[in-house]
Amino acid sequence: MPKLWGGRFTSATDRSAYEFNASSGFDKKMYKEDIAGSIAHARMLGKCGIISSDESSRMIDALIKIREDLESDALHVTDEYEDIHSFVETILTERIGDIGKKLHTGRSRNDQVALDMKLYTRNQIKLTDKGIFDLQNTLFDIIKNNTDTYMPGFTHLQKAQPVTLAHHMSAYFEMFIRDRERLKSIFDRMNSCPLGSGALAGTTYDLDREYTAELLLFDKGPTRNSMDSVSDRDYLIEFLSALSIIMMHLSRFSEEIIIWNSNEYSFVEIDDRYSTGSSIMPQKKNPDIAELVRGKTGRVYGSLMSLLTTMKGIPLAYDKDMQEDKEVSFDAMETVHDCLREFNGMLSTITFNKNTMEKSARQGFTNATDAADYLVKKGVPFRDAHSISGRLVLKAISLNTSLDGLSLSDYKEESDLFEEDIYDAISLKTCVEKRVTFGAPGSASMKKIIRYYDEYLKEEAGLWKN
Repeated sequence: MPKLWGGRFTSATDRSAYEFNASSGFDKKMYKEDIAGSIAHARMLGKCGIISSDESSRMIDALIKIREDLESDALHVTDEYEDIHSFVETILTERIGDIGKKLHTGRSRNDQVALDMKLYTRNQIKLTDKGIFDLQNTLFDIIKNNTDTYMPGFTHLQKAQPVTLAHHMSAYFEMFIRDRERLKSIFDRMNSCPLGSGALAGTTYDLDREYTAELLLFDKGPTRNSMDSVSDRDYLIEFLSALSIIMMHLSRFSEEIIIWNSNEYSFVEIDDRYSTGSSIMPQKKNPDIAELVRGKTGRVYGSLMSLLTTMKGIPLAYDKDMQEDKEVSFDAMETVHDCLREFNGMLSTITFNKNTMEKSARQGFTNATDAADYLVKKGVPFRDAHSISGRLVLKAISLNTSLDGLSLSDYKEESDLFEEDIYDAISLKTCVEKRVTFGAPGSASMKKIIRYYDEYLKEEAGLWKN
Protein backbone atom coordinates (compact mmCIF):
# COMPACT_ATOMS: atom_id res chain seq x y z
CA MET A 1 0.00 0.00 0.00
CA PRO A 2 1.99 3.08 -1.17
CA LYS A 3 1.79 5.94 1.35
CA LEU A 4 3.00 9.53 1.59
CA TRP A 5 3.67 8.99 5.30
CA GLY A 6 4.80 6.17 7.61
CA GLY A 7 8.17 6.89 9.21
CA ARG A 8 6.49 7.61 12.54
CA PHE A 9 4.64 4.29 12.56
CA THR A 10 5.91 0.86 13.60
CA SER A 11 3.03 -1.31 12.40
CA ALA A 12 0.88 -1.46 9.30
CA THR A 13 -2.55 0.12 9.19
CA ASP A 14 -5.42 -2.28 9.78
CA ARG A 15 -6.84 -3.21 6.38
CA SER A 16 -10.40 -2.14 7.17
CA ALA A 17 -9.13 1.08 8.76
CA TYR A 18 -7.04 1.75 5.65
CA GLU A 19 -10.05 1.27 3.41
CA PHE A 20 -12.21 3.42 5.67
CA ASN A 21 -9.59 6.18 5.51
CA ALA A 22 -8.83 5.92 1.79
CA SER A 23 -10.38 8.28 -0.75
CA SER A 24 -8.93 7.08 -4.05
CA GLY A 25 -12.27 5.49 -4.95
CA PHE A 26 -13.80 8.92 -5.44
CA ASP A 27 -11.04 11.56 -5.48
CA LYS A 28 -9.55 9.95 -8.60
CA LYS A 29 -12.04 12.17 -10.41
CA MET A 30 -9.58 14.97 -9.70
CA TYR A 31 -6.59 13.41 -11.45
CA LYS A 32 -6.40 16.18 -14.04
CA GLU A 33 -6.52 18.84 -11.35
CA ASP A 34 -3.95 17.05 -9.19
CA ILE A 35 -1.55 16.72 -12.09
CA ALA A 36 -2.12 20.33 -13.17
CA GLY A 37 -1.34 21.51 -9.65
CA SER A 38 1.74 19.30 -9.49
CA ILE A 39 3.02 20.60 -12.83
CA ALA A 40 2.61 24.19 -11.65
CA HIS A 41 4.32 23.36 -8.34
CA ALA A 42 7.24 21.65 -10.10
CA ARG A 43 7.62 24.59 -12.47
CA MET A 44 7.64 27.03 -9.55
CA LEU A 45 10.19 24.94 -7.61
CA GLY A 46 12.51 25.04 -10.62
CA LYS A 47 12.01 28.76 -11.15
CA CYS A 48 12.85 29.49 -7.51
CA GLY A 49 15.95 27.24 -7.55
CA ILE A 50 14.54 24.98 -4.86
CA ILE A 51 15.12 22.12 -7.28
CA SER A 52 17.21 22.23 -10.44
CA SER A 53 15.78 23.19 -13.80
CA ASP A 54 16.55 19.71 -15.10
CA GLU A 55 14.70 18.08 -12.20
CA SER A 56 11.75 20.39 -12.74
CA SER A 57 11.63 19.58 -16.48
CA ARG A 58 11.84 15.83 -15.87
CA MET A 59 9.01 16.03 -13.34
CA ILE A 60 6.82 18.01 -15.71
CA ASP A 61 7.43 15.70 -18.67
CA ALA A 62 6.67 12.64 -16.54
CA LEU A 63 3.52 14.21 -15.08
CA ILE A 64 2.25 15.03 -18.56
CA LYS A 65 2.86 11.41 -19.60
CA ILE A 66 1.01 10.12 -16.53
CA ARG A 67 -1.95 12.30 -17.47
CA GLU A 68 -1.88 11.02 -21.05
CA ASP A 69 -1.73 7.41 -19.85
CA LEU A 70 -4.71 7.96 -17.56
CA GLU A 71 -6.70 9.57 -20.35
CA SER A 72 -5.93 6.71 -22.73
CA ASP A 73 -6.68 4.05 -20.08
CA ALA A 74 -3.11 2.78 -20.25
CA LEU A 75 -2.94 3.55 -16.53
CA HIS A 76 -5.59 3.19 -13.82
CA VAL A 77 -6.01 4.44 -10.27
CA THR A 78 -6.60 1.34 -8.14
CA ASP A 79 -7.67 0.95 -4.52
CA GLU A 80 -4.14 0.06 -3.44
CA TYR A 81 -3.45 3.81 -3.36
CA GLU A 82 -4.74 5.85 -0.46
CA ASP A 83 -5.73 8.81 -2.59
CA ILE A 84 -5.10 10.44 -5.94
CA HIS A 85 -2.16 12.38 -4.49
CA SER A 86 -0.28 9.26 -3.39
CA PHE A 87 -1.06 7.62 -6.73
CA VAL A 88 0.44 10.44 -8.80
CA GLU A 89 3.53 10.82 -6.64
CA THR A 90 4.14 7.06 -6.44
CA ILE A 91 3.85 6.57 -10.21
CA LEU A 92 6.05 9.62 -10.77
CA THR A 93 8.75 8.21 -8.48
CA GLU A 94 8.53 4.79 -10.15
CA ARG A 95 9.13 6.45 -13.51
CA ILE A 96 11.87 9.00 -12.72
CA GLY A 97 13.34 7.68 -9.49
CA ASP A 98 14.23 9.77 -6.45
CA ILE A 99 13.65 13.01 -8.33
CA GLY A 100 9.95 12.24 -8.03
CA LYS A 101 10.24 12.33 -4.25
CA LYS A 102 11.20 16.00 -4.47
CA LEU A 103 7.82 17.02 -5.90
CA HIS A 104 6.28 17.36 -2.46
CA THR A 105 8.91 19.89 -1.36
CA GLY A 106 7.15 22.91 0.15
CA ARG A 107 3.75 21.27 -0.17
CA SER A 108 1.32 19.38 2.08
CA ARG A 109 -1.58 17.16 1.19
CA ASN A 110 -3.69 19.76 2.97
CA ASP A 111 -2.98 22.58 0.54
CA GLN A 112 -2.77 20.08 -2.31
CA VAL A 113 -6.29 18.76 -1.77
CA ALA A 114 -7.56 22.31 -1.21
CA LEU A 115 -6.10 23.24 -4.59
CA ASP A 116 -7.46 20.17 -6.36
CA MET A 117 -10.96 20.76 -5.05
CA LYS A 118 -10.88 24.42 -6.06
CA LEU A 119 -9.66 23.57 -9.57
CA TYR A 120 -12.30 20.85 -9.91
CA THR A 121 -15.06 23.14 -8.63
CA ARG A 122 -14.05 25.92 -11.03
CA ASN A 123 -14.45 23.53 -13.95
CA GLN A 124 -17.77 22.27 -12.61
CA ILE A 125 -19.06 25.83 -12.33
CA LYS A 126 -18.24 26.33 -15.99
CA LEU A 127 -20.01 23.10 -16.97
CA THR A 128 -23.06 23.99 -14.91
CA ASP A 129 -23.20 27.45 -16.43
CA LYS A 130 -22.97 25.95 -19.92
CA GLY A 131 -25.88 23.64 -19.11
CA ILE A 132 -28.03 26.57 -18.02
CA PHE A 133 -26.97 28.58 -21.07
CA ASP A 134 -28.09 25.75 -23.37
CA LEU A 135 -31.43 25.63 -21.57
CA GLN A 136 -31.82 29.39 -21.92
CA ASN A 137 -31.34 29.06 -25.68
CA THR A 138 -34.14 26.49 -25.80
CA LEU A 139 -36.34 28.79 -23.75
CA PHE A 140 -35.53 31.71 -26.04
CA ASP A 141 -36.76 29.78 -29.07
CA ILE A 142 -40.04 29.06 -27.30
CA ILE A 143 -40.39 32.70 -26.21
CA LYS A 144 -39.75 34.11 -29.70
CA ASN A 145 -42.30 31.81 -31.30
CA ASN A 146 -45.13 32.17 -28.78
CA THR A 147 -45.73 35.87 -28.16
CA ASP A 148 -49.34 35.38 -29.29
CA THR A 149 -49.95 31.97 -27.72
CA TYR A 150 -52.54 32.78 -25.08
CA MET A 151 -52.90 30.81 -21.89
CA PRO A 152 -54.15 31.31 -18.36
CA GLY A 153 -51.80 32.68 -15.78
CA PHE A 154 -52.31 31.10 -12.36
CA THR A 155 -52.26 32.05 -8.71
CA HIS A 156 -53.03 29.43 -6.06
CA LEU A 157 -53.22 26.98 -9.00
CA GLN A 158 -56.39 28.78 -10.08
CA LYS A 159 -56.82 30.59 -13.36
CA ALA A 160 -56.13 34.26 -12.72
CA GLN A 161 -55.40 36.47 -15.74
CA PRO A 162 -54.53 35.81 -19.37
CA VAL A 163 -50.86 35.78 -20.32
CA THR A 164 -48.87 34.31 -23.19
CA LEU A 165 -46.66 31.25 -23.28
CA ALA A 166 -43.78 33.58 -24.11
CA HIS A 167 -44.39 35.54 -20.93
CA HIS A 168 -44.65 32.38 -18.84
CA MET A 169 -41.38 30.98 -20.24
CA SER A 170 -39.73 34.35 -19.71
CA ALA A 171 -40.24 33.93 -15.97
CA TYR A 172 -38.00 30.84 -16.04
CA PHE A 173 -35.47 32.59 -18.27
CA GLU A 174 -35.17 35.23 -15.54
CA MET A 175 -34.65 32.59 -12.85
CA PHE A 176 -31.81 31.08 -14.84
CA ILE A 177 -30.22 34.52 -15.35
CA ARG A 178 -30.02 34.82 -11.57
CA ASP A 179 -28.61 31.30 -11.31
CA ARG A 180 -25.82 32.18 -13.72
CA GLU A 181 -25.09 35.40 -11.87
CA ARG A 182 -24.69 33.40 -8.65
CA LEU A 183 -22.28 31.01 -10.37
CA LYS A 184 -20.17 33.89 -11.67
CA SER A 185 -20.06 35.45 -8.23
CA ILE A 186 -18.92 32.19 -6.63
CA PHE A 187 -16.29 31.67 -9.34
CA ASP A 188 -14.86 35.14 -8.74
CA ARG A 189 -14.89 34.89 -4.95
CA MET A 190 -13.18 31.49 -4.82
CA ASN A 191 -10.53 32.28 -7.43
CA SER A 192 -7.48 32.54 -5.17
CA CYS A 193 -4.79 29.87 -4.96
CA PRO A 194 -4.21 27.91 -1.71
CA LEU A 195 -1.07 26.11 -2.89
CA GLY A 196 1.91 27.10 -0.77
CA SER A 197 -0.07 27.22 2.45
CA GLY A 198 1.46 23.93 3.57
CA ALA A 199 -0.28 21.92 6.25
CA LEU A 200 -1.54 25.09 7.96
CA ALA A 201 1.41 27.42 8.61
CA GLY A 202 3.06 27.93 5.25
CA THR A 203 6.57 26.65 4.58
CA THR A 204 10.19 27.60 5.23
CA TYR A 205 10.94 27.46 1.52
CA ASP A 206 10.81 30.77 -0.31
CA LEU A 207 8.04 29.80 -2.70
CA ASP A 208 6.75 32.13 -5.40
CA ARG A 209 3.05 31.74 -4.67
CA GLU A 210 2.12 34.55 -7.06
CA TYR A 211 3.75 32.63 -9.90
CA THR A 212 1.91 29.42 -9.02
CA ALA A 213 -1.39 31.30 -8.87
CA GLU A 214 -0.68 32.83 -12.28
CA LEU A 215 0.13 29.43 -13.81
CA LEU A 216 -3.15 28.00 -12.52
CA LEU A 217 -5.20 31.05 -13.64
CA PHE A 218 -6.17 32.20 -10.16
CA ASP A 219 -6.73 35.84 -11.03
CA LYS A 220 -7.00 36.92 -7.38
CA GLY A 221 -3.52 35.59 -6.67
CA PRO A 222 -2.58 33.47 -3.64
CA THR A 223 -4.79 33.13 -0.57
CA ARG A 224 -3.90 35.48 2.31
CA ASN A 225 -4.08 33.16 5.32
CA SER A 226 -2.58 29.67 5.34
CA MET A 227 -4.90 28.32 8.05
CA ASP A 228 -8.01 29.49 6.24
CA SER A 229 -6.58 28.25 2.93
CA VAL A 230 -6.50 24.59 3.95
CA SER A 231 -9.77 24.65 5.94
CA ASP A 232 -11.97 26.77 3.67
CA ARG A 233 -14.91 25.01 2.09
CA ASP A 234 -17.14 28.08 1.85
CA TYR A 235 -16.89 28.06 -1.92
CA LEU A 236 -18.19 24.49 -2.02
CA ILE A 237 -21.05 25.31 0.32
CA GLU A 238 -21.90 28.32 -1.85
CA PHE A 239 -21.76 26.19 -4.99
CA LEU A 240 -23.98 23.50 -3.47
CA SER A 241 -26.36 26.25 -2.40
CA ALA A 242 -26.41 27.63 -5.95
CA LEU A 243 -26.96 24.11 -7.29
CA SER A 244 -29.85 23.68 -4.86
CA ILE A 245 -31.47 26.86 -6.14
CA ILE A 246 -30.98 25.71 -9.73
CA MET A 247 -32.68 22.44 -8.84
CA MET A 248 -35.49 24.31 -7.12
CA HIS A 249 -36.10 26.23 -10.35
CA LEU A 250 -35.94 23.04 -12.42
CA SER A 251 -38.29 21.34 -9.99
CA ARG A 252 -40.86 24.12 -10.22
CA PHE A 253 -40.61 23.98 -13.99
CA SER A 254 -40.94 20.19 -13.90
CA GLU A 255 -44.01 20.44 -11.68
CA GLU A 256 -45.69 22.64 -14.25
CA ILE A 257 -44.76 20.30 -17.11
CA ILE A 258 -46.20 17.40 -15.10
CA ILE A 259 -49.45 19.29 -14.47
CA TRP A 260 -49.68 20.51 -18.06
CA ASN A 261 -49.10 16.97 -19.30
CA SER A 262 -52.08 15.62 -17.35
CA ASN A 263 -55.31 14.76 -19.13
CA GLU A 264 -57.08 17.46 -17.15
CA TYR A 265 -54.84 20.16 -18.67
CA SER A 266 -53.41 18.69 -21.90
CA PHE A 267 -51.36 21.84 -22.48
CA VAL A 268 -48.34 19.84 -23.67
CA GLU A 269 -47.40 16.63 -25.41
CA ILE A 270 -44.09 15.23 -24.23
CA ASP A 271 -42.05 13.55 -26.96
CA ASP A 272 -41.90 9.76 -26.80
CA ARG A 273 -38.13 9.96 -26.35
CA TYR A 274 -38.66 11.60 -22.97
CA SER A 275 -41.68 9.61 -21.77
CA THR A 276 -42.33 6.12 -20.48
CA GLY A 277 -45.36 3.85 -20.32
CA SER A 278 -46.99 1.72 -17.68
CA SER A 279 -46.35 -1.99 -17.19
CA ILE A 280 -50.07 -2.58 -16.70
CA MET A 281 -51.99 0.39 -18.13
CA PRO A 282 -51.45 0.64 -21.89
CA GLN A 283 -52.95 4.13 -22.17
CA LYS A 284 -50.37 5.74 -19.90
CA LYS A 285 -47.65 8.12 -21.09
CA ASN A 286 -45.71 9.24 -18.06
CA PRO A 287 -43.58 12.41 -17.66
CA ASP A 288 -40.78 10.48 -15.96
CA ILE A 289 -37.96 12.88 -16.83
CA ALA A 290 -39.79 15.80 -15.20
CA GLU A 291 -40.68 13.64 -12.20
CA LEU A 292 -37.09 12.48 -11.77
CA VAL A 293 -35.79 16.04 -11.94
CA ARG A 294 -38.33 16.98 -9.28
CA GLY A 295 -37.29 13.99 -7.18
CA LYS A 296 -33.54 14.54 -7.52
CA THR A 297 -33.91 18.05 -6.14
CA GLY A 298 -34.06 16.60 -2.63
CA ARG A 299 -30.85 14.71 -3.31
CA VAL A 300 -28.99 17.94 -4.08
CA TYR A 301 -30.50 19.63 -1.02
CA GLY A 302 -29.20 16.69 1.01
CA SER A 303 -25.66 17.25 -0.26
CA LEU A 304 -25.79 20.88 0.85
CA MET A 305 -27.07 19.98 4.31
CA SER A 306 -24.50 17.20 4.63
CA LEU A 307 -21.58 19.54 3.95
CA LEU A 308 -22.95 22.27 6.20
CA THR A 309 -23.29 19.72 8.98
CA THR A 310 -19.79 18.37 8.39
CA MET A 311 -18.20 21.82 8.55
CA LYS A 312 -20.12 23.25 11.50
CA GLY A 313 -17.98 21.66 14.24
CA ILE A 314 -14.50 21.62 12.72
CA PRO A 315 -11.82 23.64 14.56
CA LEU A 316 -8.97 25.21 12.62
CA ALA A 317 -7.19 24.12 10.60
CA TYR A 318 -7.55 20.90 8.57
CA ASP A 319 -9.36 17.83 9.91
CA LYS A 320 -10.06 14.51 8.22
CA ASP A 321 -13.79 15.28 8.38
CA MET A 322 -13.23 17.45 5.33
CA GLN A 323 -12.69 14.37 3.20
CA GLU A 324 -16.48 14.06 3.40
CA ASP A 325 -16.82 17.13 1.17
CA LYS A 326 -16.07 15.17 -1.97
CA GLU A 327 -18.63 12.42 -2.43
CA VAL A 328 -21.62 14.62 -1.65
CA SER A 329 -20.26 17.45 -3.81
CA PHE A 330 -19.42 15.19 -6.74
CA ASP A 331 -22.87 13.64 -6.56
CA ALA A 332 -24.64 17.01 -6.48
CA MET A 333 -22.59 18.36 -9.39
CA GLU A 334 -23.24 15.30 -11.55
CA THR A 335 -26.92 15.23 -10.62
CA VAL A 336 -27.43 18.85 -11.69
CA HIS A 337 -25.54 18.34 -14.95
CA ASP A 338 -27.67 15.29 -15.74
CA CYS A 339 -30.89 17.09 -14.86
CA LEU A 340 -30.03 20.14 -16.97
CA ARG A 341 -29.17 17.95 -19.95
CA GLU A 342 -32.27 15.75 -19.79
CA PHE A 343 -34.67 18.56 -18.94
CA ASN A 344 -33.36 20.58 -21.89
CA GLY A 345 -33.81 17.59 -24.16
CA MET A 346 -37.39 17.16 -22.98
CA LEU A 347 -38.21 20.86 -23.30
CA SER A 348 -36.66 21.22 -26.75
CA THR A 349 -38.86 18.41 -28.12
CA ILE A 350 -42.10 19.20 -26.31
CA THR A 351 -45.26 20.17 -28.22
CA PHE A 352 -47.45 22.94 -26.84
CA ASN A 353 -51.16 22.50 -27.53
CA LYS A 354 -51.89 26.14 -28.28
CA ASN A 355 -55.62 25.80 -28.94
CA THR A 356 -56.13 23.95 -25.67
CA MET A 357 -54.20 26.60 -23.75
CA GLU A 358 -56.22 29.42 -25.30
CA LYS A 359 -59.50 27.60 -24.68
CA SER A 360 -58.52 27.12 -21.05
CA ALA A 361 -57.88 30.85 -20.71
CA ARG A 362 -61.31 31.63 -22.15
CA GLN A 363 -63.08 29.22 -19.83
CA GLY A 364 -61.44 30.38 -16.64
CA PHE A 365 -62.86 33.92 -16.38
CA THR A 366 -59.31 35.24 -16.66
CA ASN A 367 -60.76 38.40 -18.22
CA ALA A 368 -62.90 39.29 -15.19
CA THR A 369 -60.48 41.99 -14.05
CA ASP A 370 -60.62 43.50 -17.53
CA ALA A 371 -64.42 43.68 -17.34
CA ALA A 372 -64.02 45.63 -14.11
CA ASP A 373 -61.37 47.88 -15.69
CA TYR A 374 -63.83 48.63 -18.52
CA LEU A 375 -66.18 50.22 -15.98
CA VAL A 376 -63.37 51.99 -14.11
CA LYS A 377 -62.44 53.77 -17.33
CA LYS A 378 -66.04 55.00 -17.45
CA GLY A 379 -65.80 56.50 -13.99
CA VAL A 380 -67.01 53.63 -11.78
CA PRO A 381 -64.96 53.26 -8.55
CA PHE A 382 -62.83 50.12 -8.75
CA ARG A 383 -64.46 48.45 -5.73
CA ASP A 384 -67.91 48.87 -7.27
CA ALA A 385 -66.63 47.69 -10.66
CA HIS A 386 -65.02 44.67 -8.95
CA SER A 387 -68.37 43.75 -7.39
CA ILE A 388 -70.22 44.11 -10.69
CA SER A 389 -67.68 41.94 -12.48
CA GLY A 390 -68.01 39.33 -9.74
CA ARG A 391 -71.78 39.18 -10.23
CA LEU A 392 -71.23 38.74 -13.98
CA VAL A 393 -68.96 35.78 -13.24
CA LEU A 394 -71.70 34.22 -11.07
CA LYS A 395 -74.21 34.75 -13.87
CA ALA A 396 -71.88 33.13 -16.41
CA ILE A 397 -71.35 30.15 -14.10
CA SER A 398 -75.12 29.71 -13.70
CA LEU A 399 -75.53 29.79 -17.49
CA ASN A 400 -72.54 27.48 -18.01
CA THR A 401 -70.80 29.97 -20.27
CA SER A 402 -67.88 32.42 -20.25
CA LEU A 403 -67.91 36.20 -19.90
CA ASP A 404 -67.60 36.34 -23.69
CA GLY A 405 -70.75 34.21 -23.93
CA LEU A 406 -72.99 36.54 -21.94
CA SER A 407 -75.41 38.69 -23.93
CA LEU A 408 -75.24 42.46 -23.87
CA SER A 409 -78.53 42.48 -21.97
CA ASP A 410 -76.89 40.29 -19.30
CA TYR A 411 -74.21 42.96 -18.95
CA LYS A 412 -76.68 45.84 -18.87
CA GLU A 413 -78.61 44.18 -16.05
CA GLU A 414 -75.53 44.86 -13.95
CA SER A 415 -74.62 48.26 -15.39
CA ASP A 416 -75.99 50.47 -18.13
CA LEU A 417 -72.44 51.58 -18.88
CA PHE A 418 -71.71 48.36 -20.75
CA GLU A 419 -71.83 48.72 -24.52
CA GLU A 420 -71.09 46.45 -27.48
CA ASP A 421 -67.38 47.21 -27.21
CA ILE A 422 -67.21 45.19 -23.98
CA TYR A 423 -66.58 42.07 -26.07
CA ASP A 424 -63.49 43.55 -27.64
CA ALA A 425 -62.35 44.84 -24.24
CA ILE A 426 -62.40 41.35 -22.72
CA SER A 427 -61.00 39.43 -25.67
CA LEU A 428 -57.81 37.54 -24.78
CA LYS A 429 -55.76 39.54 -27.27
CA THR A 430 -56.98 42.87 -25.88
CA CYS A 431 -56.54 41.72 -22.29
CA VAL A 432 -52.92 40.84 -22.97
CA GLU A 433 -52.11 43.81 -25.19
CA LYS A 434 -53.55 46.33 -22.71
CA ARG A 435 -50.93 45.24 -20.21
CA VAL A 436 -48.39 47.75 -21.44
CA THR A 437 -46.10 48.10 -18.41
CA PHE A 438 -42.56 46.84 -18.93
CA GLY A 439 -42.34 43.25 -17.73
CA ALA A 440 -45.97 42.50 -18.62
CA PRO A 441 -47.09 40.06 -21.35
CA GLY A 442 -48.15 42.71 -23.88
CA SER A 443 -46.30 42.68 -27.20
CA ALA A 444 -44.72 46.11 -26.64
CA SER A 445 -43.09 44.83 -23.46
CA MET A 446 -42.20 41.41 -24.86
CA LYS A 447 -40.47 42.92 -27.90
CA LYS A 448 -38.11 44.82 -25.59
CA ILE A 449 -37.52 41.74 -23.46
CA ILE A 450 -36.83 39.54 -26.48
CA ARG A 451 -34.27 42.07 -27.74
CA TYR A 452 -32.65 42.02 -24.32
CA TYR A 453 -32.53 38.20 -24.25
CA ASP A 454 -31.06 38.13 -27.74
CA GLU A 455 -28.23 40.47 -26.75
CA TYR A 456 -27.77 38.65 -23.44
CA LEU A 457 -27.29 35.29 -25.14
CA LYS A 458 -24.86 36.73 -27.68
CA GLU A 459 -22.75 38.33 -24.94
CA GLU A 460 -22.80 35.24 -22.74
CA ALA A 461 -21.99 32.76 -25.50
CA GLY A 462 -18.22 33.07 -25.08
CA LEU A 463 -18.15 33.53 -21.32
CA TRP A 464 -15.99 30.52 -20.46
CA LYS A 465 -14.02 30.05 -23.68
CA ASN A 466 -10.74 30.61 -21.88
